[in-house]
Amino acid sequence: MGVALTVGGLVAVVWAVGRSRRRRAARRGALADYEAGTAVVSLFAALAERERLAVELHDVAAHRLTGIVVDAGAALRLADPERSGDALRHAGVAGRAAVRELERLTELDATAAGFAEVDALAHAVDYRRTVDTAPAGSAQAAYRVVREALTNAARYAAGAAVRVRIEPADGPDDGERMFVVTVTDDGGTAAEPNLGTGLGLAGLAATVTAAGGTFRAGPDEGRAGWSVRAVLPSATAVAPRRWPLWRGTAALDYALVALAIALSLGASLITTEAPFGGVLSALVTVVLSGLHAVPLAWRSRAPGRALVAVLSALLLWWACDRAGWTRPPVSDVFLVYGWVELTLVYSVGVRLPWRRGVFAPFAVAAVGGVALASGSGITGSRTAAWAVLAGALVLPSLAVWCWGCRTARRYERLRVAAVRRRVLLDGDADAAVSAQRLVFAAGLRDSALRHARAVVVAAERGDLSAVREEARAGLAALRDLLSGVRAEDGGSPPPTVAGIASLAARHGAVVRYAGVRRPLPAAVEVFAYRTASALLAVGVTVTVRTLPDGVEVSGPAGPEVERRLRALADAAGGSLSSTGRGAVRVWLPEAFPWRSE
Repeated sequence: MGVALTVGGLVAVVWAVGRSRRRRAARRGALADYEAGTAVVSLFAALAERERLAVELHDVAAHRLTGIVVDAGAALRLADPERSGDALRHAGVAGRAAVRELERLTELDATAAGFAEVDALAHAVDYRRTVDTAPAGSAQAAYRVVREALTNAARYAAGAAVRVRIEPADGPDDGERMFVVTVTDDGGTAAEPNLGTGLGLAGLAATVTAAGGTFRAGPDEGRAGWSVRAVLPSATAVAPRRWPLWRGTAALDYALVALAIALSLGASLITTEAPFGGVLSALVTVVLSGLHAVPLAWRSRAPGRALVAVLSALLLWWACDRAGWTRPPVSDVFLVYGWVELTLVYSVGVRLPWRRGVFAPFAVAAVGGVALASGSGITGSRTAAWAVLAGALVLPSLAVWCWGCRTARRYERLRVAAVRRRVLLDGDADAAVSAQRLVFAAGLRDSALRHARAVVVAAERGDLSAVREEARAGLAALRDLLSGVRAEDGGSPPPTVAGIASLAARHGAVVRYAGVRRPLPAAVEVFAYRTASALLAVGVTVTVRTLPDGVEVSGPAGPEVERRLRALADAAGGSLSSTGRGAVRVWLPEAFPWRSE
């Protein structure tokens, strides 16, 4: 029995160490992929900005110019002086608004719209909103959905009744809050031919998806007309998940607990004498072995408290030994299992600031001296023996603590270097985005903005035909400009969380982001990208959640994909769970490399 316990503890440690080595190898591979992919980060940032500007331009100018063309065309066909006057006044107001909005784009101001702007936009139709607040990205997406849907209704269903609803809804996961934007019309005829730019619904779907929602547009089932529906998150908070504590970065910690208990009890059972010296002694020894070993599970999360618990257990063991309740004596226990205290001293050096951790080696020396001084081989003054033994223990304890501090400084240098590289990479991406905006603004000034100003001039002089022609020319210029900014193939996307969106577009899939987007460690970004890559397929929706302590990627997966993802999650220090509906969730923890290695 003693041999089995000892071997079991050693096997647990060998498993944890091997898994830790595998994780380090996987992290090195992920970092290599990340470094290789940084070359295209700037390119894809510029391409993403081009797509965003295309959507913004379509939303801003096309809405105004379309209304001008529709009103002017109707007035010219009816030849009604009163209707013509109204059309000229509308052209002047809408033209000036289009000029202001286009000038805002050329000035590169990205002020976001919200529900107040939606209220103003939809005031002339059947409109009801029962959602009070939403994240900025969701409110901006809702505004664009309503504006694009109203623009399309004016283009293709002139005179139709339009209904706009913004209502709360349940999310796909328990506790997740969403809201639904629905715009429907009764159908009608196109007001003018060739008014579209061809990017409206596609750009709208991309905008809604980027905000973490889903989008659908098409004929309304069972009735005439068109329906646009967007489901968007109404809160940025994401419900927490509970994942197994024994997986991930804490695996080695729990393996050390198993080793400490197995060695402590196994060594006693291996002896030729009666183990533990009786039932009472056996019970006390088993309890004390657990109290002395279990705090190792907190080695990564709370090493200071873990060390206090271990030293308290050792003092309790000393008291029980003095009372004659335990075998073997506490002095022998500390000689054989003092590595538990030294392991925690090392963790204190790694995890805690030196001002808080400097007392750890001295505390271990003091308590260890008490345990050793109680040995049967000590003669003479035990106080003097304690002083000598404690002084002797200070040196190895300090050495281990300094080793931990040195490890912490080394990893801190690596972390700072990674942050510095990330800042430089973000700077390059920002520069590429700014350059793309400048090119876009220059093209805008020479095309659509010029025609929008001409619309205002024609309206002021009362030339309705010129108003319509300039507005149509402005729409044509928009169409040409938008076709010129369609993103070309930039090669493989960078292996990052942001790059998943480009990868999904190539697979004909949809990626839904949830949680507050923030910078993540490079290895976590690559693992998330690899996970999403395995899940993506035509028509599939993959959800990427950014949580306070990591990333969760979920989506439908077959048995073969699930096996590959389980291996990937294990190599990343994470875990995989099945939802029972043919889908999986992959948890990728965000942790510093030294937490459990």
